[in-house]
Amino acid sequence: MVLPDRERDGRNSHDSRAPGTPPDRGRPAGLHRVRRLIGTRTAWTTVCDGEFFCPGCGGDRNYQRRSGRRRFVLLGVPLLSRGRTGPVVECAACQDHFGLDALDHPTTIRLAAMLREAVHTVVIAVLTTGGATSRTTLDAAVATLRGAGFDDCTEERVVALVNALAADTGRPGAPDCAPGLAIELHEALGPLAPHLAPAGREALLLKGARIALADGPYTPAERDVLATAGCALTIGTDDVARLMAAAQRTPS
Repeated sequence: MVLPDRERDGRNSHDSRAPGTPPDRGRPAGLHRVRRLIGTRTAWTTVCDGEFFCPGCGGDRNYQRRSGRRRFVLLGVPLLSRGRTGPVVECAACQDHFGLDALDHPTTIRLAAMLREAVHTVVIAVLTTGGATSRTTLDAAVATLRGAGFDDCTEERVVALVNALAADTGRPGAPDCAPGLAIELHEALGPLAPHLAPAGREALLLKGARIALADGPYTPAERDVLATAGCALTIGTDDVARLMAAAQRTPS
């Protein structure tokens, strides 16, 4: 099926008139008739489909990934090939076309899941430094996780996770962030960081800082874990220090 070649605003690419302008205003009538007789059209082929965050709609929408072949058309009949175009991502709602990089942005549902997982990883990482032995720290950790959406979180489950992670990445209370724990932080926080505003990344680090402070001043191991989390969130060293100091002044 031959479809009009559409620009991102949905208008035919061969018609550059402003919306509402009569066809013959500002140009010879004969030229307009010629443009209706000859031109270029694009035949689109759907390659795959799915769900994405549409930059035009500003929300989750279905999409079709499409490739096209441009053809010279005379009297509505496609004649000569003008080469391929695309591929493009077409929104099923607004029908705008976007580059394939639009698929790199997670949907709002996926982004929410990534954020929950990031909070979970930061909390457990802080607790592996020895905080799991403190009742106040555990209370703060459970409250933070429940606030992030883990409604069935309990102290027993948190302690079990901390012990399992400590056995896998290094002993609790180690003087620095074990390599395995650093990998966990970067895997959970790295993909999320580009999609969060600076305030969102800082708020995530502050959650971990306040848990670390629940049982007293930072330990060297807690500072190292928070510095690693800040690095994974692309927060500069000076800003990490500023946020950790701010958490000390306003611990709750």
